[in-house]
Amino acid sequence: MSSLTLSVSEEIKREMEKFPEINWSAVAREAIKQKIAMLEKMNKLLAESELTEKETLAFGKKVTKKAAKKY
Repeated sequence: MSSLTLSVSEEIKREMEKFPEINWSAVAREAIKQKIAMLEKMNKLLAESELTEKETLAFGKKVTKKAAKKY
């Protein structure tokens, strides 16, 4: 198995230390697995898309503006 060094702020480290029973390496591994799965799904969806990158960015900006207005 490979090793990965992860840096966190002192504040996060103090919060983590409140839960010594938690295997933080396992938590990080699971979060990484979930992120990879989400990225793979996104890649699959994007591979089937006919939108250009420029069109996608423009659409994203419109969605962000509408969401900001709503909330």
